[in-house]
Amino acid sequence: MPLSALTGSKLRDLRLAQGLRQAEVAGRAGISASYLNLIEHNRRKVTPEVMERLADALQIDRAALAEGRNAALVEDLRSAAARGGSLAEVERVEEFVDRFPGWAGLLATLEARGLALERAVEALNDRMSHDPHLSASLHELLSSLSAVRATAAILAETPDLDADWAARFHRNLHQDSERLAAGAEALVGFLDARQGIEEQGIAAPQEEVEDWLRSRGWRLADAELAAGLQAEVAGLASSAARSLAGEFLARARADAEALPEAELAAGLAALGPDPLLLSDRLGVSPLVVMRRLAGVPEVQAGLVTCDGSGTLTFRKPTTGFPLPRFGAACPLWPLYAALGRPGQPFEARVQMAGQGERRHRVVAWAETRHPRGLRGPELREAAMLILPDEGEGPVLPIGSSCRVCSRGDCPARREPSILPVEGLA
Repeated sequence: MPLSALTGSKLRDLRLAQGLRQAEVAGRAGISASYLNLIEHNRRKVTPEVMERLADALQIDRAALAEGRNAALVEDLRSAAARGGSLAEVERVEEFVDRFPGWAGLLATLEARGLALERAVEALNDRMSHDPHLSASLHELLSSLSAVRATAAILAETPDLDADWAARFHRNLHQDSERLAAGAEALVGFLDARQGIEEQGIAAPQEEVEDWLRSRGWRLADAELAAGLQAEVAGLASSAARSLAGEFLARARADAEALPEAELAAGLAALGPDPLLLSDRLGVSPLVVMRRLAGVPEVQAGLVTCDGSGTLTFRKPTTGFPLPRFGAACPLWPLYAALGRPGQPFEARVQMAGQGERRHRVVAWAETRHPRGLRGPELREAAMLILPDEGEGPVLPIGSSCRVCSRGDCPARREPSILPVEGLA
């Protein structure tokens, strides 16, 4: 049973909680009261055998005095302090957890609840701002309402209106009213259906595919790709998601053929997760390397890709780097710099708003292709690999999207934030 430097303090707190004297506990454990006093003040090391006798004397679980029992809680509080950027005494967090485990657990629970609420706010904001179906439904309602209001105003303000015109306006009023009622019913039905989909964690075909990949740990082994995974794809809820999943798997199989797992593992062992270096040594596109690296659990990498419009087409998140649910991402991302200059690599150390001092190293690359030849359109695709970073040096302050970014003096802000704003970190 490994013991910590604060085991004596925990022992003393447990004794006092039971209303026992030192002499009484020492007698039960077969040691002197002075020896127990030194132990409780962390001034004397104690053997595991003596500690077991003390645990028996207090009639407590011996694991209650073991070091690491609250390791997960300690880590949660350290993460909360890092995100909050506060002056919390991080070096004393273990003492706090040992002495006040209930309060520590409550703080960790509140922090987790706060993070969940932030994600919910981001999701609702994205839906209200970017959902085309909701926007179209609201537009239809407002158009019908305006037509009803205009017709009613003519009828109310023109008492001597010709009978034929009055009948025509009444007919228009009836039709517009039915249209308004139908639009309202359609909107209610749409929102009810969306609520059911959200409860399953699915809000759009792209999100359905990403949710399926998340359930697999974002891992698709070469052998699974060769087998096809038809049964899993067939189990997706919507036909659009099944189509997207089929396209994703086709590209993943092509990537696996161009860069098999064994070659990628050997390259990683020799060169590390540098997509440009791996691309040069292994003779494949940097985009292929980025996509393959995102599926290696040991790399712990996130990945986002976008097309020529800047809309995110794939999102694999990573810890401390929240991604918007729709395409309105932060314009300062190196992803968009790469999109504007294909074939030129971009690397930066970044710090995401609302994530404390956590930093990431991102590498972005873009390519062009001409599927219909010289006279056809040029298509662009960019990818940004998101890697953990523990180094030192200047960082680029970025956000997730403007509506949920708290950086108040960002030069690239395009719309106000719904969160309280602050200065650049």
